[in-house]
Amino acid sequence: MKRVPAAAPAVRLDLSGERLRSSLARLVAGAEPHGGLERYVEALKFKGAAFRRALQTPRDQLEALEPGAFGQLCPFMPTVRRRIGRWLERPAYDALRSELAALLGSVDDTASTDERLVRFGAGLGEDHRQRWVRDLAAEVLHNVDPERYPLMMRWIWDTEANTGVLREIWFADGTGLPRIAVPDDYATFLALREELSGYLAGQGFFRDMLHYVDLLCAQVYAEYICDQGGSYLRTDFSAEPDPLEFTRRLLGLDGIAAGSGRARLNTIEGRAAAV
Repeated sequence: MKRVPAAAPAVRLDLSGERLRSSLARLVAGAEPHGGLERYVEALKFKGAAFRRALQTPRDQLEALEPGAFGQLCPFMPTVRRRIGRWLERPAYDALRSELAALLGSVDDTASTDERLVRFGAGLGEDHRQRWVRDLAAEVLHNVDPERYPLMMRWIWDTEANTGVLREIWFADGTGLPRIAVPDDYATFLALREELSGYLAGQGFFRDMLHYVDLLCAQVYAEYICDQGGSYLRTDFSAEPDPLEFTRRLLGLDGIAAGSGRARLNTIEGRAAAV
């Protein structure tokens, strides 16, 4: 019997309107030299379409997905791409592909989201304990079905480390920010997206809301990266003068050549391939 997706329980988030305003202003200003935010939205749509073409297929086709096809998606997943190299070679890839098929086999069942995120990677041996493996599952779910699954990676919210977008936009009264007692589960990520959607609607954003929420989240955390001197994921990022460089990289858009109308996929080995 097919499970009916359950409504996420109410989660109370205390967000800072001032921080959101400043991040949105920087995002809009930084996008202007590259054709405005609309160009970034189109890039996100391109990325999503690539994931759906490869992964939104019947299970038997997904279980036949070749390493090269999945490997072309990896440059779009910044918290994953530097760690997944050995899993693109057989026989390790076969185990990874089975995990992906199981993850996406119940993609319409949001009630089991947290359970599937925890279970993902169990067939990878000790590697499933590495935190990037959960990020991989979160990236895949969001890119394949962004309406059901908001961004859920560690850089959005990591309750164990008390870091992420949620912490950066949490309201503080000037006495310092205490540890935030909010779980990093599906209900929280969904509530955060709903809050940010409401904020953006109040600022005049109505179309392509899911993509604008993603851009705003990336901008917020990109500012944190800059404040920390680029220390987060130093192996994935390098300091550059472009104000939206980290914003693009967090969303995996640094593989898309600005202004060219084409995607430039930087392969695991560092080679560039145009699509």
